[in-house]
Amino acid sequence: MSREWHAPDVEGSLPIAHAFDIEGAKARLAAANGGYEIVHRSAGLEIGVYVLVAPEPDRQQPHSDDEVYVVLEGNGALEVGGERVELREGHATFVPAGAEHRFVGYEHLSVLVIFERRV
Repeated sequence: MSREWHAPDVEGSLPIAHAFDIEGAKARLAAANGGYEIVHRSAGLEIGVYVLVAPEPDRQQPHSDDEVYVVLEGNGALEVGGERVELREGHATFVPAGAEHRFVGYEHLSVLVIFERRV
């Protein structure tokens, strides 16, 4: 069964699909020794690339939105609410809004971050 996508023709609808450069963001952040770059933002969604390079610690604070991390490169662990989740390339994990969490045990870790933005 094939599916066709058609843009709705109602005023105020979502813009046409667009591409964003995850590899480019990852390379820029790695060259800067880590950081976070937003590659897409819309009313209900934010997608970013987060690169961590040891020995720099992960200093993020709990977020007000649910989020998913998808490991693009490297390995390490994510500590969430006192539990440790081992991660490697191709793995993903969910973190609920408000949860204390921190990446640990990495040398170089690149993740795609997907935030649900509550409207």
